[in-house]
Amino acid sequence: MYSKAVLLNRLFIFAPTSLYRIMKKFFVLFVLFALPIIAYMFFASGQNNFAKLPVLTKTVMDVSEFQTLDGKPISLEDKISIVAFFGKKLENLKGNTFNLDQKILEKYYEFNDFQFIVVLPEEAREEAEKFKKEFSGISKTEKWKFIFGTPKEVKEVFESFDTPHNLKETYTPYVFIVDKDRNLRGRSDDEDTGKVYGYDSRSVAELSNKMNDDVKVILAEYRLALKKNNAHRKNN
Repeated sequence: MYSKAVLLNRLFIFAPTSLYRIMKKFFVLFVLFALPIIAYMFFASGQNNFAKLPVLTKTVMDVSEFQTLDGKPISLEDKISIVAFFGKKLENLKGNTFNLDQKILEKYYEFNDFQFIVVLPEEAREEAEKFKKEFSGISKTEKWKFIFGTPKEVKEVFESFDTPHNLKETYTPYVFIVDKDRNLRGRSDDEDTGKVYGYDSRSVAELSNKMNDDVKVILAEYRLALKKNNAHRKNN
């Protein structure tokens, strides 16, 4: 028979060990059952609150009445569009378009629902044609859609975007993101300027950082919507 002192001593020795084993079992059960549920709730919440590029102007004017170089119809409907107004001076057209092509466009040419539109006055047609041929060897210029109208028509489209930027003789260095419903997208809480309606095509840094990030967001937004629609169809 063990004395009372010995029994008490053994109890104090084994009690921490037993408590450790119990806590270990609870931890294992938590990892096996509770943690997956928490993870699922986190990711499900993330999908429902997926970041979307804010709409800044609803339903801008379409460009379906403008003429294209190849005579094919053009529209902002059902396409994610990068829209530019580069005026009649060839140096602006060349420099700004090349910056865009290198920093933004060439990354997304593979997407069939993505397009680059340059809205120009009719007097810039000949220069635009020359420029497109000149750069055809180093870029996918067949993806560039130059469209032409009167200065008044160009101005009307630009003004429908309702931005703080100015159009000077059919030119602005700022380029714009328009979604498939013809809504102007941008930033509503930018850390530098508050709102971002357009992106300065003269600034390689702005194109590489802000604009590139925002194009990724809107493309991901539409891809997620497509996946949800496909999943819904399979379930029905």
